Amino acid sequence: MKSNWLDRIGDLNPQMWREIKGRLKPRNLIIASVISVLGQFIFLIMAMGWLPTDDRYPGVINKIYNKYCTGPSQECLQDSFGNFIVNWQLWWAEIFTILSVIGIFILLVTGTYMLISDLAKEEKTGTLNFIRLSPRTSQSILLGKILGVPFLLYVFAAFALPLHFWAGISAGIPLAAILIYWAVIVASCFFFYSASLLFGLFSSAFSGFQPWLGSGLVLLFLWMTCFLPITNLPTDWINLFSPYTVLPYVVNASPVENSFSFSYLNLDNWQWFYLPLGSNVVTAISFSLVNYALWSYWIWQGIQRRFHNPTKTILSKGQSYSLVVCVEVMSLGFALQVSKSVYSIENNFYVLLFLNQLLFLGLIAALSPQRQALQDWARYRRERMNNRWGFWSRDLIKDLLWAEKSPAILAITINLFLSSALLSIWIALTPSEFNSGSALGIVAVVMSVTLIYATILQLMLLMRAKRQMQWAAGVIIALVVLPPIFLAFLSLSPDKAPLFWLFTVFPWATLKNASLGTIFIAFVLQLGIFSVLNGQLNRQLRIAGESATKALLKGV
Repeated sequence: MKSNWLDRIGDLNPQMWREIKGRLKPRNLIIASVISVLGQFIFLIMAMGWLPTDDRYPGVINKIYNKYCTGPSQECLQDSFGNFIVNWQLWWAEIFTILSVIGIFILLVTGTYMLISDLAKEEKTGTLNFIRLSPRTSQSILLGKILGVPFLLYVFAAFALPLHFWAGISAGIPLAAILIYWAVIVASCFFFYSASLLFGLFSSAFSGFQPWLGSGLVLLFLWMTCFLPITNLPTDWINLFSPYTVLPYVVNASPVENSFSFSYLNLDNWQWFYLPLGSNVVTAISFSLVNYALWSYWIWQGIQRRFHNPTKTILSKGQSYSLVVCVEVMSLGFALQVSKSVYSIENNFYVLLFLNQLLFLGLIAALSPQRQALQDWARYRRERMNNRWGFWSRDLIKDLLWAEKSPAILAITINLFLSSALLSIWIALTPSEFNSGSALGIVAVVMSVTLIYATILQLMLLMRAKRQMQWAAGVIIALVVLPPIFLAFLSLSPDKAPLFWLFTVFPWATLKNASLGTIFIAFVLQLGIFSVLNGQLNRQLRIAGESATKALLKGV
């Protein structure tokens, strides 16, 4: 009977059963359950120490005050038996909140580490290539990874569920609210675990360091969104990726007043295209789930492309156009809100440009094909040079816009125009006190700087080198990080040397100091640099196409 039950699980998803079977050992299960139960026991002992007791105040005649007491100004009153009257709902609400926060950290950070580490191990031992040959779809295999690799973590969480539900119900939180909260947790785990798989597939060249890097980035993100959130800016959208966003709504569903300690999140003011997301629990949680679903979809587009063919780009050029529109619409929706706080249209502009720079640095990496793909495409173009339109024929433009193996420069240019067009519309609709002319000039400079980085990366990927990806990543990181450090070391601040800062990855720092003439000069110089680099790329592609054709003919 047991064998039949296990066989059915194996037939449903063989990869999941393979992962679970490797971890389904009595010793592992006992360790996971004991750590969970023991941790909860120690936490409850600590929480009991928060309550008022006579032992803490021996011989004291003065009044005793405690946050859990029910008297005026939280004075501790006693019943007829001499026991303190305690606001148990508040105590349980804080236990629920702390358990939720700790649980989010453990589930997301530990699960991320497990998945990336497992992929790195499979890559190192060569079993990942064997798995790729399976007739199962990539969705089935990698979903099995998500369900199976963190299996012991799920056991750990399962033993914590009774206390978490008991704390929530004792705090007066409706069971439906707790279940909705766990739905958001499941959605966030799926999103982060999917992102971990994509990161693991993409970062295999970083040897054994990628599990620590991936889990460290998740830890940093959760720490910032939990304890250092930035509100009333386009980064409200970034906060939406954190499960902490919905936690205030769940905890405040209890009858306890001021039960949630993260009141500084200011969620009531959240808007998206002036739609009041934060004012209603249904809209806030629904938008959070839609956000997770949308970006999980995009992550899985990259996973499916990368899993069976590691040399493929993460996204196709056609997919990148839709992705950029999604990102811009989402971020601009949050940027339209301007509250009475210290944040302004100008701050929103800075943040939008920063998010766009991160987006396009990621797109450059996701769209740029490697040397072999570029060489194959160049040879293909070489063979078609005899038509009447020559090398720069109409179908070349089509290749550069849509083909898998063609250079990504034109596709990134189109994406930059899409992003800049939407951003320019937003700038045009801003109040008159905003310096729209300089802002549009800065947007053009950002475009040209990004194109320079994209061309440099594509040239680096054409090199003959053993660690091609590492060299390319190192050069781009150096171009991003070193110029601002060098200028700061020379005490050349944006107000003293705006022209130099316009050539860094942070040109918007000069918005208040650079004149339109300075911005125009920088833009023209950058176009010149881009033209030179693009000419060099074109020559390298011609040489690669000729050498590949000669090698092919020699082989024939």
